[in-house]
Amino acid sequence: MRYYIVDAFTDKVFYGNQAGVCLLEKELPDELMQSIAAENNLSETAFVIKKEGAYHLRWFTPDVEIDLCGHATLATAAVILTEVEPDLQSISFHTMSGVLTVEKNGDWFTMYFPSRSPKSVEIPKLLEKALGCKVLECTLSRDLVALVESEEIVANLKPDIELIKQINGDISFGLVVTAKGNTCDFVSRFFAPNAGIVEDPVTGSSHCTLIPYWYDKLQKIDMEARQLSKRGGTLQCKYLGEKVSISGQAKVFMCGEIELNFGEDIFLLNRG
Repeated sequence: MRYYIVDAFTDKVFYGNQAGVCLLEKELPDELMQSIAAENNLSETAFVIKKEGAYHLRWFTPDVEIDLCGHATLATAAVILTEVEPDLQSISFHTMSGVLTVEKNGDWFTMYFPSRSPKSVEIPKLLEKALGCKVLECTLSRDLVALVESEEIVANLKPDIELIKQINGDISFGLVVTAKGNTCDFVSRFFAPNAGIVEDPVTGSSHCTLIPYWYDKLQKIDMEARQLSKRGGTLQCKYLGEKVSISGQAKVFMCGEIELNFGEDIFLLNRG
């Protein structure tokens, strides 16, 4: 199969979030896709196949399949809309989270995702110890969102990952730490160690929650967000009620082929 590594939510390589994109010619067993994702060892590997004129998309971390992934969707759209079918200006993916549409506008790609407004919850007992800072409030959707006092606190976090594993295992898929931004509307970092992701560099799916969350606080429809991981990334966000739009750029770092030798059950990666 054709295989790409794409840096998403950035306009240059070595920044943003890496995603693997596998272009399938036929469907593969779930166990094999999980093994490929573990072998790639990126935060997410996307598997996309065109069946009866429609694209179907799935996402796997090194450990589990997930229901929604923003940066791997952006990466997949960038590959198809620039490399596979460059005459297309938009594409729709059939996924576990419904039909997701991505539009191309020059070097930018805009994804339309479900809005996931979080609900207020009590601050978990171990959370402030895990983060090493005061938490102002917590809300929950798929992910636990912790509000802290400043962008500087988010940027300088050195969390206790083992404690985060305990917290996430009890109540959520991932932990989002967020604050109002200094030079943008809001910032965040994302941790999901129970899914094999110690820290995700840029997380589109968490913004399904962060966009309505910050819309309520800032009363702004259009917002710029930054994820303050080591690689970093920028997302242009828009609150649309039941949906959100998330825009970003992407750069292809590598393309090649994955050979599947079923006879010997060996996976060989030939980089091109």
